[in-house]
Amino acid sequence: MKNITYLLFLCLFIISCNKKIEKVNQNEIKKPNIIYVFADQWRAQSLGYAGNLDVKTPNLDKLASEGVYFTNAVSTSPVCTPYRAMMLTGQYVLKTGVFLNDVRLGPDNNSFGKILKEEGYNTAYIGKWHLDGNERSAYIPKERRQGFDYWKTLNCSHSYNNSNYWGNDDKLKQWKGYDAKAQTKDAVAYIEEQAKSEKPFSLVLSWGPPHAPYQTAPKEFQDLYKNVDIQLRPNVPEKLVERTKKILKGYYAHCSALDSYIKELQDAVKRNNIEDNTIFVFTSDHGDMINSHGEMKKQKIYEESAKVPFIVKYPALLGKEGKKSDFLLNTLDILPTMLGMSGIKIPKNLDGENITDIILGKKQDDRKASLVACIQPFGQWKRKIGGKEFRGIITKTHTYARDLDGEWLLFDNVKDPYQLNNLIENPDYKVVSKELEILLEEELNRLDDEFLPGKAYIEKWGHTVDSTGTVPFKW
Repeated sequence: MKNITYLLFLCLFIISCNKKIEKVNQNEIKKPNIIYVFADQWRAQSLGYAGNLDVKTPNLDKLASEGVYFTNAVSTSPVCTPYRAMMLTGQYVLKTGVFLNDVRLGPDNNSFGKILKEEGYNTAYIGKWHLDGNERSAYIPKERRQGFDYWKTLNCSHSYNNSNYWGNDDKLKQWKGYDAKAQTKDAVAYIEEQAKSEKPFSLVLSWGPPHAPYQTAPKEFQDLYKNVDIQLRPNVPEKLVERTKKILKGYYAHCSALDSYIKELQDAVKRNNIEDNTIFVFTSDHGDMINSHGEMKKQKIYEESAKVPFIVKYPALLGKEGKKSDFLLNTLDILPTMLGMSGIKIPKNLDGENITDIILGKKQDDRKASLVACIQPFGQWKRKIGGKEFRGIITKTHTYARDLDGEWLLFDNVKDPYQLNNLIENPDYKVVSKELEILLEEELNRLDDEFLPGKAYIEKWGHTVDSTGTVPFKW
């Protein structure tokens, strides 16, 4: 009897110890590091792995072969400041008021850096910020840095050689040479240092190129395209062919330069043995028309403006073999997905979806559409050059949009991938347009978007704009 009692106590003791060990082990599991790299104005079509035979992006092609790359990544509001606000907060632009460039993201918003910091992360932001109002070179105090401690940024600059930045010591400094290269070097040093720490880290690296000016990349990358006959998209008007080829040579030079810095970042991750437990993302805030449809820049729903590259690599969770996804990823999904992949509780007020289980094949992809919106046209798409408020959706087969006057655009992206034929008046597509309108209404209702004139939202949020609807800014 004594032996039986002794064995029972021994079993209970072992079970208790195992549970304690299991609990300790769970507490000791280090959350993944997050390295989020994004360029400014890099369209989805300008990558080797996307089928572009001119642009040289071998390192991003390799990254795509090792991670998950999305063919339907959509910028929900394809312009700088609105994208950045949505990426950091996970909230639609009408909930933060950040639907124009050069307005400030309120310091009380909960966001990427703050959430990760509360979860024990070291946080860093290097590069372009563009979330602190209309003084593009002004000092940004700590309370407006959205939880990022390591800080080397400027609100906004498109001078990519010897540009300025505010450092951790709150002094104005200068990146030496091509700023994206210098910023990458600094990011690599940060990775090297953080790899020694027991704490996880998050690093956001925000490059200014390939946004214009297009002809300022380092000479070695410009030389790659010096004697190349660039192939244009069929939707570029004949009268703009030569100008567009010149622009693309400079644009691609920027792209190839940034691509080489992806290798530097990946090498640092591998060299420091943190590859498996690091979420590495490459993307862009929006695209660039570059004379497709005779248009320039962004804010539009055309593929060249609204579609962006998006690659996520996280070997510990996603494996090491590349995978292509046609999921309709939008900007609002980024924050909840980064948190979900990291095992962090997701705030209930976010407007996107954690798509981790969809990527892993554990959950069905039932998304039918992704929203694209222009709340108020401004700047490079002001009204006198065709700018207008619109709401639209992109599906896996169509693009549909309406403006304040009613239905505006309908493209069959399968039959017409360069969007040359607007089918909105085509009677054969009336059923399709009606179905797409229903999907659009569902999305607007979900986001509490009444689709009012831009002026109504400007007045609601108290933004100061000029006669073109643009926030005046100072360099």
